[in-house]
Amino acid sequence: MSDADAPHLSRRVWIMIGAAAAIVTLSMGIRQAFGLFLAPLTMDMGIDRQTFGFIVAVQNLLFGLAQPFVGALADRRGAGVIAVAGALVYALGLTVAGLASSTLGLTIGLGVLTGTAMSGAAFVVVLGAVGKVVPAHRRTLAFGLVTAGGSLGQFLVVPLTQALIDAFDWRVTLFGLAALVALVIPLALGVAGKPPAADHRDGPALKPALAEAFAHPSFWMLNFGFFVCGFQLAFVGFHLPAYLRDGGLDPSIGAACLALIGLFNIAGSWLWGAWGSKGSKKGLLALLYGLRGLSMIVFVLVPLSSASALVFAAVSGFLWLGTLPLTNGLVAQIYGLRHLSALAGIVFLSHQVGAFLGAWLAGLIFDATGSYSLMWIASIALALTAAVANLPIKEAPLVRTALPAE
Repeated sequence: MSDADAPHLSRRVWIMIGAAAAIVTLSMGIRQAFGLFLAPLTMDMGIDRQTFGFIVAVQNLLFGLAQPFVGALADRRGAGVIAVAGALVYALGLTVAGLASSTLGLTIGLGVLTGTAMSGAAFVVVLGAVGKVVPAHRRTLAFGLVTAGGSLGQFLVVPLTQALIDAFDWRVTLFGLAALVALVIPLALGVAGKPPAADHRDGPALKPALAEAFAHPSFWMLNFGFFVCGFQLAFVGFHLPAYLRDGGLDPSIGAACLALIGLFNIAGSWLWGAWGSKGSKKGLLALLYGLRGLSMIVFVLVPLSSASALVFAAVSGFLWLGTLPLTNGLVAQIYGLRHLSALAGIVFLSHQVGAFLGAWLAGLIFDATGSYSLMWIASIALALTAAVANLPIKEAPLVRTALPAE
């Protein structure tokens, strides 16, 4: 059957896409709000910005380190049970952080527990479930719709979090967010169910599949590109408000920029996913990374103002997570669906290693030099390198010899 002749998506598949998007809306929306706790939490706890940044960096790193293992579990057990477990640990982590009286307590709650929990209640697990039931010609578009949920969450949850902090305090707000993330549990019913039976034509068992991917240069090119993505997102997402304040802009501009990033990424995630369903995914990735680098060059060269900051935020938002449906779409297209969550989890680990370095190094460089200039230069150089690195990727599915029955 050709793509043109493929049937429309069933109601069950649309329910799964909607549930997956809602799960990501909650889990990632809460994650994007953590920067709002920097000022009230550090003042109340008597810790410095670098310490809080390190806790967030640990969260990012553990989010990535756990992802391949959690993804492999989801491939075998189904996304529903993994999402429920992730939501429970997520709520526990936020509660522990809200009760914390020391840096250790914050690190355990907001860093270790919350970071590990995100691997079960965020993108990779639910995208793996969706990817296995959506036809190939619509898969990247479906990934884009689910990814847009993360930005919708940023647009909705960030203002709610700020309102709760203003009305109560940061501890009460964390308890409220713990209750909010618990809504993932009923939503997990929408992605529940045993994964489709393994088709041996769609790839070998897990261990040979990993060896196969690791020996394929395109896999490492995807990993490098996603590493750059994580580096840039963590730097801009966590440090842009401080950069704007250092430049003399009102703190409200920083908050407005974060909201704009979320708003424009809703459209960006959907459009990049839609374009990826029709065109070359590697070409779109190269274009996206190139545009990121170009936007940063323009931003740092023009005089800093409220207008330039807001325009940069809008452009960044449009380019923010468009990498996700394209990258996951390529993983599915090249390596098959059987171990999609596990392989995509490894690529996502690269993203989170980049996020760890982007969040942490920016603080170290600023403390050492009093400026973010070196971070902007590094981000621009990495973006342009990632654009070039994506071009040699071989998009065709791997050709395999007949696989023995298991």
